[in-house]
Amino acid sequence: MVSPLLLSTATLLFTLDLIGTFVFALSGAAAGVKNKLDPFGVGVLAFVAGNAGGVTRDLLIGAVPPAAIKDWRYVAVSLLAGGVTFLWYQSIRRFRPIVLLLDAAGLGLFAVSGTQKALAFGVNPFVAALLGMLTGIGGGVLRDL
Repeated sequence: MVSPLLLSTATLLFTLDLIGTFVFALSGAAAGVKNKLDPFGVGVLAFVAGNAGGVTRDLLIGAVPPAAIKDWRYVAVSLLAGGVTFLWYQSIRRFRPIVLLLDAAGLGLFAVSGTQKALAFGVNPFVAALLGMLTGIGGGVLRDL
């Protein structure tokens, strides 16, 4: 049986992961709206920005299918961020400093969670740290391309 503390810690980490995905997806969707993409393009860019780093990490460590594909909540959170941004871009632009702060916090969270997942799959610590970095920056790099 799983201890309540472990379960609540896992739930907290998962919740923070979804929040980070949402914030990263907001930045991707904002880039899409800024470049005058249609709703589909904004949704794709939101998903890529929110999930590409984790998907790449999962593929490299052999965690297939990747969590962002296996669990519908990652797709839903990304598309929600895309829809919110597409519909209310001007309002979201006003909160840019807050979004940037959350984006920075999400980067750190994704780096740590990515490293943890790589270590759990038996990757050596140095490579796990690199994969953690990839988890944090992967979506932003693809968004900026």
